[in-house]
Amino acid sequence: MSNSNLFLKSAFVRAPLQNGVGRYVCQLQRIVLKFCKSHGGSRGIRDFIEQDLVNFAKQNPSVVVYLKPRRHRSPAVVAEYLNGDRVWMSMHLKTHSEITKWIEVLRTQQGDVSGARLRKYQYTDHPSLQGPWTPFTFKDPELNVAQLPDPKFGANNRIPMSATEKLRIMFEKQKISDEEVKTGE
Repeated sequence: MSNSNLFLKSAFVRAPLQNGVGRYVCQLQRIVLKFCKSHGGSRGIRDFIEQDLVNFAKQNPSVVVYLKPRRHRSPAVVAEYLNGDRVWMSMHLKTHSEITKWIEVLRTQQGDVSGARLRKYQYTDHPSLQGPWTPFTFKDPELNVAQLPDPKFGANNRIPMSATEKLRIMFEKQKISDEEVKTGE
């Protein structure tokens, strides 16, 4: 096992500022599309700029979009988030549809979580002293040593009588009372 995770920063995976609880705030702050106007490897990103960039900007008014043409350089997308993270992604020889999907992924992320060592899988602002809840937290300890099926612990004790059972019992009582009436006459 490697100890390379010791050199990563320690972090939690959590929604910043309770994002999504009251309202949703897009965490993508700025996106920079770097491309070459003539190189063939930039064809997909140029198609995205020509066809989808205006719609992307209209649908995401909180995201600032920069276009940075560079001569004879490979295309790339740099996304900057509210928490200060920057994600750089190469778009060399990617198609228009692939670039559209990757930009949607960058838009919905909250930053670069892969560069952090996760200390816990859960996070809360008000931690419990008792630990996390499980389905077995408030179970009766006698259940550990009981021989099952046991009517004491069975679910049949708590299930109310069905309508069919009630009708059967009423029919049996009516049948018995009809027989008593016949024999009593």
